[in-house]
Amino acid sequence: MPQLLENPLEYLLNLLNTQTGRIIIGLAGVPGSGKTTLTQTWEAQINLLEGVEAAKALSMDGFHLSKAQLRQMPDPDRAFARRGVHWTFDAAGFNQKVRELKITDSQQSVFWPGFEHEIGDPVPDAIEVPPTCRLVLIEGLYLLYREGAWQALEGAFAEIWYLDTPLETSIARLVARHQQAWGFTEAQARQRVESNDNINALLVESTRARADWLVA
Repeated sequence: MPQLLENPLEYLLNLLNTQTGRIIIGLAGVPGSGKTTLTQTWEAQINLLEGVEAAKALSMDGFHLSKAQLRQMPDPDRAFARRGVHWTFDAAGFNQKVRELKITDSQQSVFWPGFEHEIGDPVPDAIEVPPTCRLVLIEGLYLLYREGAWQALEGAFAEIWYLDTPLETSIARLVARHQQAWGFTEAQARQRVESNDNINALLVESTRARADWLVA
């Protein structure tokens, strides 16, 4: 069972100062656990101490299948209703891009897809990871999942951590997020969470034991 990492920032800084080459750290966790906020905070703190663009925080969101791709699935209605489940992501593309980050030499930038929430679709090559970046922090739901195409992620990261946020806290955040983003009533938002996000969360929770460290 993974142990709690008491001072993640100090740990990351030590990696930067003791290892050569680019270091890729993953942060898994359930929907609404705070992965994006935490990785962006670490990015800002590290760059303040080590220099601009020493670290870069990235998200798996850019590897959502597009709405056009979901419409081509055998059951498009189910695909849209379950968007965010592991089979609505481009696992192979994600693995390829992570490994590109890992092997690219210090003379080249790597371009990472973003996700435009206003249109609900990924945006190719939206984010530049410059040659100066030595620490990449990637957050996502399924970094520790190892079924199907996700098996190929084995060995792609230096370490993968798990953000150990209580499920009740994550659910409350998701309800508020759905209300704000989609104009849902609280009842509608809770129904969306129960029919999709919570199912995904249970799968993600089942991967927790594979993490190198827990963070809170």
